[in-house]
Amino acid sequence: MIRAGLLWLSEQSRIFGFIRGNGLARRLAARFVAGETVEAAVAALQGLNASGMAASLDLLGESVTSLSEARAARDTYLETLDRIRTVGADANVSVKLTQMGLEVDERVCVENLRAIMARARSYGTFVRIDMEQSAYTENTLQLFKRTFHPEFGNVVGVVLQSYLRRTERDVEEMIALGGRVRLCKGAYQEPATVAFPDKRDVDANYVRCMERLLERGDYPGIATHDARIIAHAKAFARRTGIAPQRFEFQMLYGVRRDLQLSLRREGYNVRVYVPFGGHWYPYLMRRLAERPANIAFLLGNIVRESLRRS
Repeated sequence: MIRAGLLWLSEQSRIFGFIRGNGLARRLAARFVAGETVEAAVAALQGLNASGMAASLDLLGESVTSLSEARAARDTYLETLDRIRTVGADANVSVKLTQMGLEVDERVCVENLRAIMARARSYGTFVRIDMEQSAYTENTLQLFKRTFHPEFGNVVGVVLQSYLRRTERDVEEMIALGGRVRLCKGAYQEPATVAFPDKRDVDANYVRCMERLLERGDYPGIATHDARIIAHAKAFARRTGIAPQRFEFQMLYGVRRDLQLSLRREGYNVRVYVPFGGHWYPYLMRRLAERPANIAFLLGNIVRESLRRS
């Protein structure tokens, strides 16, 4: 019930104006969002790099309604890639197609992505196409398979979500194509016709897809904070002779920092997904929905920090 309510709130854009001006909400968001500017995001990734972890920067925002918004997002990504290059950071970027104008003009969306990928290629880095709601899954994968991967190869990768019933098939297609995959569980409210409603089924599908990607994928990103699944991945890799350098664990900024550092100390590659920008409200709601206990945890931290300052 709590999860469904938080996911519903994540889709209520009219609430965002009120929430954005609320100090408590902004402090909650600061746990999961690096800041609202490129400079804040770059500062966060430099801190992560100092701890031996790579990063993927994500400008928050999706489903733009005008081409000017899409082009502004494109330009922010180009600036982000320039700043990553300037400071010599170990980082790439993650991009949503609807943020690039997919729902306004697909041709412009493709051209915006091409500009970002060309800049990334010139710098020897990488662009991950994020996955959004299931309504966009087929179009996203078709554009990846028919346009972006043929033109840019492994400068570009994609995300697959284990809560979707179709994902095992998509994993096999990506393996055959040689496409780089980030595997996550999924964070949107979806109908049972397309997504597993039971967490056990989502987890079981994740493990099946993860094993296939570890065996035959091209440097997959194992994106989870589930300690049991991470332990399974490590044991599976050891048992099948898969070296740690052939994959990486990926986690969200501000979530299980202890586990991130522990994995890095054990010699595993770790990449932290670092969101930034002004549109943090929907992202915050989805993060809280993934684990509602985060609400009590974050509020407790804020209270303790306030007491220490007083």
